[in-house]
Amino acid sequence: MYCFYGAVINVNNTVYFRYMESARVEWLRSTRDTPHGAGQGPVVVNCFCNYLRQIEYPAQLVVKMYVSDAARTAFETWYHIERQGAPGEVYASGGATVLWVDFTRQKAVDLPGWMRGMVEG
Repeated sequence: MYCFYGAVINVNNTVYFRYMESARVEWLRSTRDTPHGAGQGPVVVNCFCNYLRQIEYPAQLVVKMYVSDAARTAFETWYHIERQGAPGEVYASGGATVLWVDFTRQKAVDLPGWMRGMVEG
């Protein structure tokens, strides 16, 4: 949504999913040089976002990501979105189920040991 004449501009709700995706991608990059090695990698199969407080543009945000619940082929990710300078004030929270997939076979496969180790931490 945008307004003319200097009115406050709100952050679009769909962008919150992009914030969570950015945190997830950066975390995956930090785990290995090539998180998609051997033709396998993560696919988000479910995601949600709870909008708790309005974030007005412009704002610098902090996205905190957590991982848990390693299963045979999947794990859960959780997010808190805070405004920089207001630690502990959660503006949105969300999560995503991430499935490990063999891209050629288009089928879920066991989490690699190194990924399971990252999730179980």
